[in-house]
Formats: sequence, structure tokens, C-alpha cells
Amino acid sequence: MTSVADPRRWLVLVAIAMAIFLGTVDASIVNVALPTLVEELHTSFAAVQWIVLAYMLTQATLVLGIGRLGDIVGKKPIFTAGFVVFTVGSALAGISPDIATLIAARVVQGIGSAMIFALGFAIVAETFPPHERGRALGINGTSVSIGIISGPILGGLILGTLDWRWIFLVNLPIGVVGTLTALRYIPPSSTATARRFDFLGAGLFFGATAALLLSLTSAQELGLTYPSVLAGFGVAVVLGVAFVEAERRVPDPMLDLGVFRIRTLTAGLVAGFTAFLAIGALLLILPFYLERTLGFPPRTVGFLLAAMPAALGLTAPVAGALSDRVGTRPVRTAGLGIVLVALVAARFVLDVDTSVPAFVVTGLLVGVGIGTFQSPNNAAVLGAAPTDRLGVISGALTVTRLTGSISGVAVVGTIWAAATSHAAGGLPAPEAPPAAQVTGLHVALGFAAAAVAAALAVLLVAWRRDRTELLSRVGPADR
Repeated sequence: MTSVADPRRWLVLVAIAMAIFLGTVDASIVNVALPTLVEELHTSFAAVQWIVLAYMLTQATLVLGIGRLGDIVGKKPIFTAGFVVFTVGSALAGISPDIATLIAARVVQGIGSAMIFALGFAIVAETFPPHERGRALGINGTSVSIGIISGPILGGLILGTLDWRWIFLVNLPIGVVGTLTALRYIPPSSTATARRFDFLGAGLFFGATAALLLSLTSAQELGLTYPSVLAGFGVAVVLGVAFVEAERRVPDPMLDLGVFRIRTLTAGLVAGFTAFLAIGALLLILPFYLERTLGFPPRTVGFLLAAMPAALGLTAPVAGALSDRVGTRPVRTAGLGIVLVALVAARFVLDVDTSVPAFVVTGLLVGVGIGTFQSPNNAAVLGAAPTDRLGVISGALTVTRLTGSISGVAVVGTIWAAATSHAAGGLPAPEAPPAAQVTGLHVALGFAAAAVAAALAVLLVAWRRDRTELLSRVGPADR
């Protein structure tokens, strides 16, 4: 990582922010169009769901291997190629004549998105000196929030005025400008090595992650104990164990397991997974609460839910800049603590007659907590990573975000559905009366709060042990 500020660094950040915005907005803009695509492509809802799943699964399964490839051959060419692949995938999606072609185009988009997300954070870490890194990663966090908020709004506007194909074609000018900006301003990587790529490890990780995510996705409809879901989990475990064994034996593993001995890095990945588990759960459960319990129409629900990512986007750059001044540990720990307080508060505030201001304040508090946590946590993880492993650790941050969000939907969603159904005397959760919906919501919030509390404990223990080791290395006169 460089310690001298590159004069082009803010233009580098512009290119990365554009790429991350594209990848994020494309993950949410399509959801609005699914009912339209069922009609226009003369297909079923089960088929159009693969438009979303193909993108998500491709990104999650490839991002770690691509991150490692960037460490070996250089980050700029792969990141820039990711822009090109994503843009080509968008063009193919926009001209797709049928559902099969559209799903294939989404796979291409997912490959490009994996190339972007695998290396974007690593390029920021290499380009910005330590005293600016948190602020830069915070700005990246804002681009994610803008993508989350604008995706459904932009999708609705396009569907109301243009053909559905423009949901994908709108990416083309941004993709072209972003590609040219990346080519012009991103400097060549200074940490590329001549090591061989670990194809076996990449293949085993691909299989294990695909099996895990497909099982978690299927569990949303079938339940966690359904035979095919349990079989998928079994396959994921077997391939995961094989991956660990393979990485221990090869001379140049895709993921050097020794990095997990770095407490700051491991604690950050665990905390990141848990934070996004809570977010994934909230994004699943709260729409049901707002529509079925409080009686708001879908358009109002969208605006109310926007409070959370809006607060995240506004807070992330401030928290990043603060962590540059006082260090990442206190800021990310405080952020996760705010998330915990927000979840506990929501457990007591959200009821059958909660007011709009009370709900919005709760959502804002969650967003402020995630925004305060995420940028310093990313900076801490990347700052602790070996310089020749920045790409793969950047990819690991994306994997924890995706798997955390999906686990929140599957695991906490299952807990919510079971608790709601039980309180409703066996009725399916979506059909349960308001009082039962609130009971299920409280149980799910309690579980999410417990998970965040455990992650907060992991951060605090890692912080304390690092401090103890530091004090043990200096004499009394230096303390």
C-alpha cells in the first residue's frame, strides 16, 4: 500500500464509485420490473426470479477468486475489464428476446460485477494513504446507498415512461464513461506477483458457495429443514472442508488461511457478516410489517424504508473521516453498538400502532449505526491485510456482505415466519393478523440483536487483546 498520496486519487475514486453504484443499482432496479417481465416475456414468476438469482450467485461465487487473480496479475486490468464485461452484459440484457437469453446476460453482468467489487476496495486501499483511506471508503459506502435508494425509484420511472429494456440499457453511458475514467486514472498495481493461480481452491470455493447460497435461497420458500435444502447444506459443508484442506496443502493458495490469525481482520469479517445479516432480515420483514400491520401502500413503504440507506449514505463519509483521525477501532465498535441499540429499541418501539415518526427514527438509527460501522470496518480489514493479499481480502468483504444478507433473509426470515405462524394459530405468516405479525417481528428482532451483540463482543475482545499485546512490548516508561 502506498504511503504517498497519488495526485489522481480522487479521480480514481470517481471511477470506483461509478462502478460500485452500477453494481448496486442493478441488483435492486430489476426487482421492480419482475411482474412486467413475467408478462412481456410470457414466462412464470419462478423463472424471472432467476434474473435476480443468476446475478447474485455469479457475483458471490466468483468474487474471491477474482480478487486473488487481481493480486497476481494486477488490479487495474481486471477492474477495468469488469466495467467492460458489465456494460456488455447490460447491452445483451437490453436486447434479450426471451427469458433464457436474459438470464444468461445477467450471468455476464454478474461476472463483471464480481470483477468490480472484488477489487474496488483494494484499489482504494492501495491508492489512498492511511490518513485518507477511511474517508475514501466512506464515499464508496455513499455510492452503495445511492444505488440502493435509486434502484427502485429509477426502475419505477423507467417502467412508467419507457420499455423495460431501458432498465438495462441505461447502464451503457455510465459504463462507457466509467471504463474510460478507469483506464485513464487508475495507476498500475504495485503489489502484483508472479505466483500461480489456485484453480483447485477457486473451484472448490465456487462449488461450496453456490451450494450454500442456493440452499439459503431455497429455504426462503421451502424452510430450513426441507430435505433438498439440508442436502444442499451438506454439499456446501463437504466442499467447504475440501477447500480448507486444499488451501492448507498448495504452495500458493487462493485464500491463505494464515490471514485469519490476524485478529483485526477476522473480527472485522465476522462483524461485517453479522451486520449485514441484520440488514437482510430487516429488509425482508419490515415491508410486511408496514403493509400488513400498519396498512401503508407499497409506494409509501418504499419511501419509509429509504430512511435506513439514506442515513447510511450520509453517515459513512463522516465516520470514515473520523476513523482517519482517531483510528478505526473505536469508530467501528461504536457503530456496531449503535446498531445493537437500534435493534433493541425497535423491539420495544415497533407495535400495532407505531407512528410514522417513531418508525423513521428507528430506521435512521439503524442506518447511522451501519454507516458508522461499515467504512471504518472495511478500512480496518484492508489495513490489516498483507499487501499481496489485498485483492482476495477485498473479495472476502464482498462475500461476507452477500452471504450475511442472504443468511439474514433465510435464517431470521424463517424464525419470523415460524413465530408469526405460531402466534396466529397456524396461519401462514403473510396472512397472520397484526398482533401475530408484531409478535414474530419482536422475536426476529431479538435474534438479530443477539447476533449483533455477539459480533460486538468479538470486536471488543480483539481490541482488548491487541492492546494487551501492544502494552506488553513496551516498557513502563513508554506506557
